[in-house]
Amino acid sequence: MNIDEKKLKLAMARACLDVKALGKAADVGKATLIRVLNGHGENVRYSTAGKLARALGVDVTEIISA
Repeated sequence: MNIDEKKLKLAMARACLDVKALGKAADVGKATLIRVLNGHGENVRYSTAGKLARALGVDVTEIISA
């Protein structure tokens, strides 16, 4: 699954979460988040995408690229 870093950053801003807070809330490693936020969000596990979306309070379709 491909995560769109721009959409993810926008959702983070809406939720007022930084990398550390999102990682903790989603139970996702900091290295994974940094990789995604730097534009390398391809081939992210479905479970990781779901965790990020849940922590941000959005549907997973709002953070993935088409």
